Amino acid sequence: MQTQQLGNTDMHITPLGFGSWAIGGSNWAYGWGVQDDGDAIKAIERAVELGINWIDTAAVYGLGHSEKLVAKALAGIKNKPFIFTKCSMVWNEEGQISNSLKADSIRRECEESLKRLEVDAIDLYQIHWPNPEVDLEEGWQEMAKLKEDGLVRHIGVSNFNVDQLRRVMPIAPVASLQPPYSMLRPAIEKEILPFCMENNIGVIVYSPMLSGMLSGAMTHERVANFTQDDWRRNNKEFQEPRLSANLELVDFLKNIGSLYNRSAGEVAIAWTLRHPAVTGAIVGGRNAAQVEGIIGAGEFRLNEGEVSSIESYIAGMPK
Repeated sequence: MQTQQLGNTDMHITPLGFGSWAIGGSNWAYGWGVQDDGDAIKAIERAVELGINWIDTAAVYGLGHSEKLVAKALAGIKNKPFIFTKCSMVWNEEGQISNSLKADSIRRECEESLKRLEVDAIDLYQIHWPNPEVDLEEGWQEMAKLKEDGLVRHIGVSNFNVDQLRRVMPIAPVASLQPPYSMLRPAIEKEILPFCMENNIGVIVYSPMLSGMLSGAMTHERVANFTQDDWRRNNKEFQEPRLSANLELVDFLKNIGSLYNRSAGEVAIAWTLRHPAVTGAIVGGRNAAQVEGIIGAGEFRLNEGEVSSIESYIAGMPK
């Protein structure tokens, strides 16, 4: 896979990054159901073996568990990928999650992530959510201090809008933004992506397959059998009438992908990578086979006619 420079950093990243949300397990509010740790480690190992050169995780994924799995998976790998993680979502002894952008909290989170990841410095440290918004400047000032102290190499944000980016940029440059983006959630195209292009802010998008909906592996039966600890049970995209409409879209994507021996998920990921502001897309994998099923998106690109046909199809979907 070819690489592209991420914003104003010295990192050149592959179009695909391995996302570690789902492998965090089920013991927290936003879990994806039970996850086998062995499968998770093999998924990361396979991703790196196939050329992916960055791993995206967060302290809150599995309440620290995802970061520990990343460390285990990378322990035996000689050429380490970049490690990106996030702060600002904290939890108490009961596992209840809250948000903090206080300076001491961010520094404490960073130190704990360094221990779990077993690294001396984090390649990209990101504010996970801009909450509480009143503390945005305090939080970003501390992020800049962490970089000055050498605990992190680059600093970025996730889920920020343009106004929030403007608030923090005078304090320290923003290396990257991580927003949600898929053909069913294209809202960032209006303001956020143009702003990032104008200001040399790298963009690494998450949920390009809309949490698995557009992967090609989703069915009515599978959704009906989601376990109680799978957060997607309460997502409107996995409920009627959206569910059936989305699965019909997946069939449409499969038809496009079949011309190139690509899956619906690879078509969905390629759609996000078509935008010039997007540096890379985060793709999750709960086992090695899932990674193998999406790796082709790293080099596959849609032509203008295919992009136009997808957009026309989506325009005709029920709102």
